[in-house]
Amino acid sequence: MSSSPPIKALETLAPPPVRERPAPEPPRTGRHSLWLGAALPIAFLLGLEIAVRAGWVPAHLLPPPSEIARTLSELAAQGLATHVLVSTARVLAGFAAGAALAVACGVWVGLSRRAESLLDPTFQALRAIPSLAWVPLLLLWLGIDEAAKLTLIAIGAFFPIYMGVVSGLRDVDRKLVEVAEMARLGPIAMARRVLLPAALPAIWTGLRNGLSLAWMFMVAAELIAATRGLGYLLTDGRETGRADIVLAAIVLLALMGKLTDTGMQMLENRWLAWRDTVATR
Repeated sequence: MSSSPPIKALETLAPPPVRERPAPEPPRTGRHSLWLGAALPIAFLLGLEIAVRAGWVPAHLLPPPSEIARTLSELAAQGLATHVLVSTARVLAGFAAGAALAVACGVWVGLSRRAESLLDPTFQALRAIPSLAWVPLLLLWLGIDEAAKLTLIAIGAFFPIYMGVVSGLRDVDRKLVEVAEMARLGPIAMARRVLLPAALPAIWTGLRNGLSLAWMFMVAAELIAATRGLGYLLTDGRETGRADIVLAAIVLLALMGKLTDTGMQMLENRWLAWRDTVATR
């Protein structure tokens, strides 16, 4: 007897071959996203240039972008790099001090209910104080030297980082803690191997927010009798009635803030590459 019918029957009962799905395309990054991100600022600058040239906007109140570029060129010949470096150094020093204290306090409050009851109400009240309210007090305490400026920047960086650390530790998945307890991890090992890695995304978000606020508080800090820095340029432009200098300083603040935040984002993508999230699909 021929064996072809059973073979044909088996072939009809066999499941169809599974077709391999094509690998998902990697997210579009690099030059494409760079141009896409620059589209809105370029369109705004072109529209502003046209509006001022057409007389729709007073040029003495809002100079055109070409005039601001000319002012930046003139300031560059007069030592603009020194102002940028001084402001950047102040931001980095104040941010480092505020971040170190915020991480230490945040870890303590996040891991201890007693510390939370002791410190968190005070920190939440201090967080609501505006930056300029600290200026006269710091002038009385620390004078007009660098210590007052760095302290004000550290205050600005402290609270968002503290909030990021505390919220990150509080939001750790309870199942991870239970598994660590079943594995009989001690407090230090649990904090190092479970709690801090799980809270790291929230902590990093707090660090980025703290760095942004450090730039904002730097402007208020350089109102304290500064003779160099981007905040000094803002004050100088206001006192001399030159809107082009004020806008040039604002542009530089935006660029430096974006540059430092991009650096933080690159470090985040590198150090937190293990995350399995929508952004990393």
